[in-house]
Amino acid sequence: MSSLMENFLSAVLGELASRSINFLINKSSKPKVLDVETSLQRTLLQANIIINEAIGRQITNQAILQQLDMLRDAMYQGCYILDTFRYQCHDEENEKDQVVTHSFSLSEVNSLKGIYFSNRRTHVLEQLKDALDNLSSMILDVKELAVFLTGYPRLYRQPYSMHLLLSKCMFGRQMEAQLVLNFLLHRQPSVAEELEVLPVIGPSKVGKSTLVAHVCNDERVRDHFSEIVFVSSYDFKDEELTCIWERRVKKYQKSLLNKDGRMLVVVDVAGDINEGEWKRLYAASKQSMPTGSKIIMISQSDKIAKLGTTRAVTLKYLSEEEYWYFFKTLVFGSNDPMMQLRMSDLAMETAIMLKGCLFYGANIAYMLRDNFDIHFWCKVVSFFRELNKWHVSIFGEYLADVLRQNKPAHLGRMVRSNEMIVVYHQYECSSQEEVPKIALSSMMYGSVKPPSGRFEALVWRSPIPPYYNYFCNCEVRDLKTTGAKRKRS
Repeated sequence: MSSLMENFLSAVLGELASRSINFLINKSSKPKVLDVETSLQRTLLQANIIINEAIGRQITNQAILQQLDMLRDAMYQGCYILDTFRYQCHDEENEKDQVVTHSFSLSEVNSLKGIYFSNRRTHVLEQLKDALDNLSSMILDVKELAVFLTGYPRLYRQPYSMHLLLSKCMFGRQMEAQLVLNFLLHRQPSVAEELEVLPVIGPSKVGKSTLVAHVCNDERVRDHFSEIVFVSSYDFKDEELTCIWERRVKKYQKSLLNKDGRMLVVVDVAGDINEGEWKRLYAASKQSMPTGSKIIMISQSDKIAKLGTTRAVTLKYLSEEEYWYFFKTLVFGSNDPMMQLRMSDLAMETAIMLKGCLFYGANIAYMLRDNFDIHFWCKVVSFFRELNKWHVSIFGEYLADVLRQNKPAHLGRMVRSNEMIVVYHQYECSSQEEVPKIALSSMMYGSVKPPSGRFEALVWRSPIPPYYNYFCNCEVRDLKTTGAKRKRS
């Protein structure tokens, strides 16, 4: 009997000790996490103020631009970690009962729960601290520079809301845009005879043409050059570039009030360009173009970098943290994401699955914002999640990666699960050209009836220069019919 009583007392004392330890862990960790969360939120606001002030000013110092770019990256990373922490905390209560099975004793359950969630809080706390330390260090580095920002002239009046800015302006790329602008506005000594060439390189659909068009649309650039001509490398295979200028419709033009007559030629290089072609183009341009004229070469190939007379401007895809900031701002607009934690969680999952796709991401973001309903969002995210899993299991690649590389992709239809949309190829065209009447998103997420056979569908209308329209060649297939054909074959 005494042995049974000792075992009982041992179990009770063990249970009390376990609960006491868990209570102390919770009491000691919660305030720390909340303190770090508050400090990080405050520091993010400070970083945002500095960055917003810098965006609206014409900064020509490359060292300052690099430091601001690093601060912007640290801010995006801090926002991402803070949002992830908040969404995890929101779901934590629902997960507690799923940590262990019911086969454990009461004391074992409580002990394991305490260890699991205390470890999780410790990990989150470390991430929050790292983000806070990194961002605080960056702010200290640029604190003195922030004072000098007021010495640079303003570019434009800032909109009152960031989502209005993103819907009409290029996201990020301030440093790259300023590098291109500095190249274009830089004046060589009068004795210099070199025709300056700037390569702009980067992977497909990263925003190279958008960056250059954005800079060329700047009033200072239009005032600096008498003519701005856009050509493709296909155009000068069999004729001199000067002949192309005579027949080319000018996309950007300033009347010849500029007595210097400077010309800017933007060459979109499809693939690589061999040395003979480049020598012919450069020689013809140098002979024909007035003094002070310049060339910008846009290409996906790194080999183009060696053709420049100055260091190439290289564009990369947005990081996961940067893309989340972009996507969240477009999705929620003027709404506060903190008031819709469940919807914010769904938006973050969608952004992760999109893997940095800009115009596909913008397309989905606007669709979610126009249908601001938790039930619709759950339906869309569930559909997109299963579609991604299926695409990886069948083709071994994520859907976003395939679309970004312009490979054939297989999309589903949310309202008709027995049908599949096969995207064969994607194109882009100017805003003046006629575009398809059917939108790809209306087929994927809506009930629009597609035509039979192959057809073209609109993917996205860009609201910023160069105002390209993106569309694809696709076909809708019946999965049952496709499966039956495979069996017979």
